[in-house]
Amino acid sequence: MRIRNLLLSLTILFLGVSTAHALNMTPGKGVTVHPARATWNTGFFQEALVRQGLEELGYKVTRAKDLSNPLFYKSLYLGDVDYWTNGWFPIHNAQLPKNFFEKADMYGYVVKAGGLQGYLVSKKEADKFGITSLADFKRPEVKKAFDENGDGKADLTACPPGWGCEKVITHHLEVYGLENDINPIKASYEAGMASALGRYKSGGPAFFYTWCPNWTVFKFKPGKDVVWINVPEINPTESQKPVVEKLTASGVEGAVSDPIKLGFVAADIRIVANKKFINANPAIKKFFEVFTLPLADINEQNNRMNEGEKSTQDIQKHVTEWISRNTDTWNAWLEEARKAAE
Repeated sequence: MRIRNLLLSLTILFLGVSTAHALNMTPGKGVTVHPARATWNTGFFQEALVRQGLEELGYKVTRAKDLSNPLFYKSLYLGDVDYWTNGWFPIHNAQLPKNFFEKADMYGYVVKAGGLQGYLVSKKEADKFGITSLADFKRPEVKKAFDENGDGKADLTACPPGWGCEKVITHHLEVYGLENDINPIKASYEAGMASALGRYKSGGPAFFYTWCPNWTVFKFKPGKDVVWINVPEINPTESQKPVVEKLTASGVEGAVSDPIKLGFVAADIRIVANKKFINANPAIKKFFEVFTLPLADINEQNNRMNEGEKSTQDIQKHVTEWISRNTDTWNAWLEEARKAAE
């Protein structure tokens, strides 16, 4: 009888532990989450991966609202949405509502210093002419090598009018005295980069502005096809002055120097969430804190979208494939999130 009672007690204990463990696999059961998403598609992959993670934790995740930056941060402050994966800091600092951090905060690093921006030159020409800086485009032989339309200036694939980067490029040409040396092409960026890629594949030079994550740095591989070059000196725009230290970056793959003076803010890509929402969901907080991606993986996925795989179904396929290639990492993130909810 004693043995029978002991076995019965052990069985009950085992079932209790198993049931508790099973419930803990989905700490978000019964909770609905309302995300937002940036309007640029280079951030769609990150949003979809985080969504997948929260769903595996048991949360019901509604379709993300596509919002402009200022509207998102206002909506997050008011509690109308819960989070997004597309915070670029310190670039987005100026777009935050007053007293924003009383009700919201940043969590983890999707990609630390992953929001790179700058100028790239084809490695063949950089090696041939010793190009390390925009200042080298003052030299006649360099201008001639990159002059496609015969106007005596090097042609730079730049940004369309109205983009923030267009204003910075204009500033650079002015303060470094390059207005008579570089011709910024301001047509459609996609069309301009497609033209630049075609020219490069035909054996021609490449000189363009870009940012990361982006398909451009998958097609043009830094260190192999192109190199990041310096601005002559750090001379910030008015809006860059509060974060002037971010205009220089270290450890940039394919850069002509380390550190490199990019002349653009190197941003941390982070998840931004409402504090009340986070405090009520410790599993989500932990998942946000541990979630991080190699910049190269985002660039590769962005390239697939650029080549036509850009539907919701396509992006979900990219998510599934990424998780299958990184199963141990993915499961470790989920396990940490589940433990945080105990």
